[in-house]
Amino acid sequence: MTLHQEASPGMLLDGVDVPGTRRDRRRPLRRGATRAAASRPRRRTSRSMFLLVLPFLLLVFAFSYLPLAGWATALFDYKPALGISGSEFVGFQWFRMLVSSHTQLEQIGQVMANTLAMSFLGIATSLLPVFFAILLNEVRAPWFRNIVQTLTTLPNFISWVLVYAIAFSLFSTSGLVNTTLADWGLITVPLRFLDSGEHVWLTMLAWSLWKGLGWGAIMYLAAIAGIDPTLYESAKLDGAGRFQLMRHITFPQLMPTYIVLLMLSIANLLNNGMEQYYVFQNAFNREHIQVLDLYVYNIGLTGNSLSMAAVLSMLKSIISVALLLTVNGIAKRVRGTSII
Repeated sequence: MTLHQEASPGMLLDGVDVPGTRRDRRRPLRRGATRAAASRPRRRTSRSMFLLVLPFLLLVFAFSYLPLAGWATALFDYKPALGISGSEFVGFQWFRMLVSSHTQLEQIGQVMANTLAMSFLGIATSLLPVFFAILLNEVRAPWFRNIVQTLTTLPNFISWVLVYAIAFSLFSTSGLVNTTLADWGLITVPLRFLDSGEHVWLTMLAWSLWKGLGWGAIMYLAAIAGIDPTLYESAKLDGAGRFQLMRHITFPQLMPTYIVLLMLSIANLLNNGMEQYYVFQNAFNREHIQVLDLYVYNIGLTGNSLSMAAVLSMLKSIISVALLLTVNGIAKRVRGTSII
């Protein structure tokens, strides 16, 4: 067959793809099969990753979203023995009682003062883990650095019940501190460290720092490990000392991480938790130690008013979400990226 002859659909020329021939018809099928084969491992990987995440999603749903159904008790005079169906529907009675009762408003005012004071004290001292991580990173002896990091991180894994047991054995009226001071003749009347309403906010802050300082520094130590070493090398060539390296390189490089955590802390102003304050509360300091979470617990279980506790929890959640969205909007406007 000469080049001037027209190739028939069934004929193949060596090295030439003639339109309409079998080689030309098979090529698209091969490309499609290749793409399908390449996409199968990705689909399997995505499915495997989703199955790994699924148990945690179920836990979040079970403990964070499913309990929101309990908000319905805010519209009933809820009695646990009768359940929702057997309790009287009262509408917004508990909401009106919340704002119409002068005593209730005074209590909530004090509770909010305690809550905001604890939160702002925590925010004011939020730079301490940053400084601690920077100083710990400058320790040259690895064995000493590891010992300090272990001793400061370990308290995070001690429950608040055990922390209070330690505090009671040390600072109660018959504890080690008062006994030692009395034996030395420095005091005649025991000092009331735990059963006094004075300086409760600072006392709680001190215990919180002791328990969480080392744990809070771990994230910043990880951030320090990710700093580009060439920045330090360039600064050393320019004659920078250790403190100048910390001030002009390490500290600024940690600021993005700190800003994100700070914004999340602001969004959680009303979420102090209740474990620490529950174990340290007593009749002498309850007025100044009762934060919002503890107040909701006391109203609901101790005061046997689950409907009012549901109202307070609902309002707290709505305010917390509003704070989170506000902080997220500020972060997006200032930093160009949102935190959620």
